Amino acid sequence: MVRTAAPVRLGLRANLAQFALLVGVNALVGGMIGQERTVLPLLAERVFHLHAFTAALTFIVAFGAVKAVTNFAAGTLSDRVGRKPLLVAGWMVGVPVPLLLMWAPSWGWIIAANVLLGVNQGLTWSTTVIMKIDLVGPERRGLAMGLNEAAGYGAVAATALATGYIAAHAGLRPEPFYLGVAYAGLGLGVSAMFVRETRGHAHHEAAAGVIDSAALSTREVFVHTSFREPALSAVSQAGLVNNLNDGLAWGIFPLFFASHGLSVGRIGVLVALYPAVWGLGQLLTGALSDRLGRKRLIVAGMWTQAVAIATIAATHGFASWALGAIALGAGTAMVYPALLAAVGDVADPRWRASAVGVYRFWRDSGFAIGALLAGIIADWLGIAAAIWSVALLTALSGAVVALRMYETHHRIATPSTRLAVNKVAHGA
Repeated sequence: MVRTAAPVRLGLRANLAQFALLVGVNALVGGMIGQERTVLPLLAERVFHLHAFTAALTFIVAFGAVKAVTNFAAGTLSDRVGRKPLLVAGWMVGVPVPLLLMWAPSWGWIIAANVLLGVNQGLTWSTTVIMKIDLVGPERRGLAMGLNEAAGYGAVAATALATGYIAAHAGLRPEPFYLGVAYAGLGLGVSAMFVRETRGHAHHEAAAGVIDSAALSTREVFVHTSFREPALSAVSQAGLVNNLNDGLAWGIFPLFFASHGLSVGRIGVLVALYPAVWGLGQLLTGALSDRLGRKRLIVAGMWTQAVAIATIAATHGFASWALGAIALGAGTAMVYPALLAAVGDVADPRWRASAVGVYRFWRDSGFAIGALLAGIIADWLGIAAAIWSVALLTALSGAVVALRMYETHHRIATPSTRLAVNKVAHGA
């Protein structure tokens, strides 16, 4: 007897086991970044004696540039060859990263490790996002992205806190990076053995909708997402600026706090607070965007981030900086899942993975742009000026979303904006 394949079903409940597995995988992905958040800026200054901010932040520039390009490639390749092969390949590239960070004899080796980390993150995080969007269908997209990003950035926070504690007691190398070795091994094993391909779910969703939608080339998807379509282009620039200020938090904040005499342990607490609130907050804000819509959360979140960054620049002391970090995490939690969900709302399932790749290309370009911008301004005018500059850019980005983006969630959007979404999704 020939066994027929199980029917493809969309929805969180119908795919709960596989969805939960992917949430766990993305926690391991986040941990790979978290191993660097506290320790690496201090390594640059104290071990490799890089005192110019622009030079010290080259590892973020390398990471952001490579991750951005890999995101774009991952989106396109996911539509062509499937999601799982890219996920496994990403973990294979990530295995050497913690080993290089432990034993790098020069700063050039640290940069090389972050090139590999950029490829690892671009392939693994992109595919876990796309696979969750595939599984849940259109109704619970915000919740799905909230759970995905909560797991990833919760792990960033926990690992940043843990590595700060380890570094305070055992030194900056090699002990803090043992966690990364464990994450990479687990991620590769689980992804290879237990994760299943989800591209068929996207095809099923497309077939259930309007079947005469036009296929778009990679170039057309890039232009649509980056410039032409109002919601997608607004989301793309907001993502870029969001990660621009995350690059600031990653590279500049530890040095800013250290310049005011904070210990490594207390710096680790501050560095962990921001992604902790960001990660946990998305458990609420992802689902909230399914109720309230994407646009208002994105605008409010960008402006909350701007106020939080300005607070850190304007105040002194652990308590006030902790308050700023908490507010920054809350603002980012409002923005992050809503941005991804908006891309899923607008893009047709046939080219949605490519659109997610384009959005993530622009978003993670923000790491490189933010590190360069913050480093140049910090070297020229001081750290505080760099922080104030990013606060202003974040506020302006929120204004762009307020003026250009329309609401994309189908249950909340007006008839005219539903028509706009349908035209984009069907290649009009």
